[in-house]
Amino acid sequence: MRVKQLAIIGLAALALALPAAAQPGAAAFDPRREKAGIPGAPTQVLVLGTLHLGQTPRTFKADWLEPLLGRLQAWDPQVITIEGLSGEACAGLKAYEAVYAEAVADYCPRTLAMAALGQTATGLTMSAAWEKAAAMLADWPATPTPAQRRTLAATFAAAGEIDSALVQWLRLAPEERRVGDGLDAPLVEALNRLQTRKNENNLIAAELAARLGLERVYAVDDHSSDQIALSRPQVCNAEIQAVWARPDGPAFETLAKAEAELSDGESLLAYYRLLNSPTMQRAFIGADQLANMRTPSAAQCGRQYMAWWETRNLRMVANIRAAFGPTPGVRVLSVVGSSHKPYFDAYLEMIHEVRLVDAEEVLR
Repeated sequence: MRVKQLAIIGLAALALALPAAAQPGAAAFDPRREKAGIPGAPTQVLVLGTLHLGQTPRTFKADWLEPLLGRLQAWDPQVITIEGLSGEACAGLKAYEAVYAEAVADYCPRTLAMAALGQTATGLTMSAAWEKAAAMLADWPATPTPAQRRTLAATFAAAGEIDSALVQWLRLAPEERRVGDGLDAPLVEALNRLQTRKNENNLIAAELAARLGLERVYAVDDHSSDQIALSRPQVCNAEIQAVWARPDGPAFETLAKAEAELSDGESLLAYYRLLNSPTMQRAFIGADQLANMRTPSAAQCGRQYMAWWETRNLRMVANIRAAFGPTPGVRVLSVVGSSHKPYFDAYLEMIHEVRLVDAEEVLR
């Protein structure tokens, strides 16, 4: 009884101490309205919605990316995040493979294979390699030697941070990309293959990081939401596929035309501008997430699908927040599949210190 009385007295005192804005009847708290008064510059975040380069036609050439890379390089991000699973994330999924078998099979083979090569070459476990990489970066010299870069590349690889390993590899002069200092022949071969892989994580993010003099990229993808299983998989998969099969409308016709016309750097840059436009982003949401959520379903399939989608995006944005947390006020580039961009923008806007950057403006 005494404890209850003290609690009541305490709450009453707190209510008297609160400012007028927090009194009953005031507007509800909204972090988007609480961005003023923070010392220092805001953290600028540019979410670049990308097509997955692995799905481009065989005629695609990496040098088509030069105009895009030039615009991004001029914006000069200091932190770059990618839609990739970290070594830690893949190790966690692998530990619960009975739950995440599909995610492990679809998203982790390359990461786990290179991590195994790195562990063989360095003798480090994944966690020990990550600890060593963090320690190296904390004491990283302004002008590291090629041997130091080779060691960090091997260590990143052993930790499953394969795209950060590639950043170190790209920062080496071509003649220094060789066996030694923790790199053996199989790991060197794997890094050379990764360098030419047709994927935005290496051809855009890692390449840009190397050009800008950054030491790593941050893998922020998350598939722990895959445990949100559809209650009736066969029924729900059919219903969701039926929504996706509906006519797309004029926005998608415009996008398909732009995709068919891809032939050089300028046409690819124009495609990226279109992909990141508010009109196209709204079209994506309307044809997929909103359409599924609003389609009547006895099994509530669309709402279950959205539970998975929103959870995944929230966790990915939390990983982005963690990536720039130690360095407030920087410019952050997040390279992610275009369907994630509107959700990333919405969730990032909720963060007090973040100011979103218009992708169309940067890509002009």
